[in-house]
Amino acid sequence: MAKLKIKSGDTVLVIAGDHKGQQGKVQKIFPEKNKAIVEGVNTISKHEKPSATNPQGGIVKKEAPIHISNLSLVTKEGEATRVGYKEEDGKKVRYSKKSNEVI
Repeated sequence: MAKLKIKSGDTVLVIAGDHKGQQGKVQKIFPEKNKAIVEGVNTISKHEKPSATNPQGGIVKKEAPIHISNLSLVTKEGEATRVGYKEEDGKKVRYSKKSNEVI
């Protein structure tokens, strides 16, 4: 299993696929599948049966997972960047390769 450079809470930009150009915050990561759920990106309509939590049932809109390779981290300026690692004060930190700032 490869090390993922994107974590929950990161703001990402979709760089490929049907949702190219959209930005959102990562809500959940699935490292075993190399996928992530991004807020407001890749929404699907799911038909749900009536249940105790949803007594009405019906069509529910929700986000589907999107592959990590289609996502790129966003800097404070809003541009896509690659992620690197370096040691700072004895701690391993992630940094933006474009702006060289610690994330």
